[in-house]
Order: sequence, then structure tokens, then C-alpha cells
Amino acid sequence: MGNPLTELSLPQLRRRTSEKWRRYPPDVLPLFVAEMDVPLAGPVARALTDAVALGDTGYLSGPVYAEALAGFADQRWGWRLDVAHTAIVPDVMLGIVEMLRLVTGTGDAVVVNPPVYPPFFMFVSSLDRRIVEAPLGADGRLDPATLRRAFASATAGGRRAAYLLCSPHNPTGVVHTRAELTEVAALAAHYGVRVVVDEIHAPLVCPGARFVPYLTVPGGEDGLAVLSASKAWNLAGLKAALAVAGPAAAADLARLPEEVSHGPSHLGIIAHAAALTDGVGWLDDLLSGLDENRRLLADLLAERLPGVTYRMPQGTYLAWLDCRALGLGDDPAAVFLDRARVALVPGPAFGTGGAGHARLNFATSPELLTQALDRMATAPRRP
Repeated sequence: MGNPLTELSLPQLRRRTSEKWRRYPPDVLPLFVAEMDVPLAGPVARALTDAVALGDTGYLSGPVYAEALAGFADQRWGWRLDVAHTAIVPDVMLGIVEMLRLVTGTGDAVVVNPPVYPPFFMFVSSLDRRIVEAPLGADGRLDPATLRRAFASATAGGRRAAYLLCSPHNPTGVVHTRAELTEVAALAAHYGVRVVVDEIHAPLVCPGARFVPYLTVPGGEDGLAVLSASKAWNLAGLKAALAVAGPAAAADLARLPEEVSHGPSHLGIIAHAAALTDGVGWLDDLLSGLDENRRLLADLLAERLPGVTYRMPQGTYLAWLDCRALGLGDDPAAVFLDRARVALVPGPAFGTGGAGHARLNFATSPELLTQALDRMATAPRRP
């Protein structure tokens, strides 16, 4: 089928009206928001075309999404997901908000691992929960000692608390191991912390790493996970996601208000189910292209911006660039935008540990990635 990342030209991409191609002027190369420069997977396009031809644009019904995810999870990860322990939610972040409502109350703490996906801070705060940080270790991985202190702080005085885990991690691309997740579950059980997991990037794992669903590890039975096909098949504009409960959390998920299921789009459900059922070959081609791009990025940085520290991500299509040695200040993304006309996500938005960093989306063609790095290489030298 070929590499989906090489199928669209820059003029074709600039015809798009999504955020990636409309936030900045046409002279900017956008490598910021998590949209991929790929055509829609054939099975997804056909499913949507058939639905439109039938006028099948009414209200969603049935477990088709959960059944599709269950089949994919069994095949891909050996996870026997119980369809009866799932619920449709509008998207991953709104699903996370609903999961946090189920297991915490106003003023309770939610532990996060900065640097981490910026909406974690925004959505948790808007929910009237307080954030307790457990920063990643120097190696970019979960630090059990730091987690222990954060859990103790979050539950002080007998308060309820939750741990919002990003798995795989955004922005670092770290894929947590079974041993790491098992330790998380043990710590959470010891302190009485409920674990809610954002697993939106689960299908996007590179060769050499393996995604482990949190609900499959010992002690993860009372966890709640939220998954979606949106990132892996570029379906952010077709809203849909699934909340999944471990066996000991099924009663919690059963308390989810029925109106939450009204948020997803029927066409979104059709598209996501088609992706998970019939789009696996397309996904495998994409993963090969992403593997090539993460390696290309390493070579380009070594040649053009050797001062940047870059650990090749194990998952996602996001690169976390440590630009502190370039002397571009706390927000190098602002400098790259101003001087090189390349848009990245500012590191400070990811919380503690983000200063001097920027996040780059490498889900584009090798040509555009090379062009962007050529531009970025000029930024440190310009006044």
C-alpha cells in the first residue's frame, strides 16, 4: 500500500481547513498540533462514503465501536477487553473528565507527570480538582519515588485522589513497560489512588517497544482507561472515544450519566470502527513510515542542530526536543516560529521540565521534515 506520509504534496495539504493548516500564515511549516499529513485510510473513507450514500447520519446505536476495539486489542496486545465494561464518550479528554468525576470530588487531587500534554492541566483545573505534580525522571520515565511522594501528598487527610497517566507519554514518546505499570498499580493500591489512563496513542508504538494496556497489569483491575482510534488514523475531526473499566471499576463506569453517550458523532463511530476493523494494514504502513521519520529526524538534528538533545520516541509521532544548549530561552518554539517560520509546540506549556524544550510533530513527509530542519538550523545564528 505504501507509506501514507509520502502521498500528499504541500499544495494539497494547504487546501485543508483544519487547525494545523489554518492557524499560521502560508509561509509557516506547521509541525505543532497532533494532526498527520496523510490521506484518509481507504477502509475509513469507504465506510464514510457508504454511510453518506445511504443517508446513515442519524443517532448512534449499538456496541460496534467497542466490538471493533475489542478485536483490535486482542489481536494487537492480547487484551481480552470486556465489551460490557465500556462506554462511549465524546472524545478522550472529555472522557477523562467524566472518569475523574466518577472517582474524585471537588477539591480532590489529580496527580500528573510533567512535562505532559497541556490539556491535562486545563481540564483538571476546570473540573475544580487540584493538580499534584510527579515530574518524570531525568531519563524521561516514571519515577516511583516521586510518585510515592505525590500520592502521599494527594491523599493527605484522607482525601480521595486520582492519577491521570499518559500512556504512551505525550510529549516524550515513552512507552511504559509492564514492570513500570505494575509498580504504578501497587503504589496506587497502597495509597488508595484511582488510576485513569489516557491511552489515545496506544496503536502508535514503534519497533522495539510494546504497548501494555494498564488494565491488563496485576493490580490494574480498578483502573479506568480512555482510548480512541483518532490519533492513529488521523480522525480528530470525527469525534468518538471509548472508556473502559477494569473488572473492579465496572460499577463506577455504570454510574456514568447516560447523556455523556450523546456527545460522539455517528459518523465518528462508523469511521473509528472501520479503522480498527479494516484499517490495520494501513496502520502498519504508517508505523513503518513513522519509524523512518524518527530516525531521519535524529540524523537531521545531528547534522543541522547538534546542540539539540533528542531521545527517539518509542511511541506516538511526537519528538521532545531539548533546545537549552542553543541559548534560545525558555520558549525556543517562539524563536523557531519567528526566525525560521516553523511552528512547534512551546515546551513551557507542558509544565515542569518544559522550559527550553519544544515538541515537534514528525508525522509528515520526509521532504517537509527535511525542509523544516533546514529552516530551524538558521534560527540560532540569526539575531
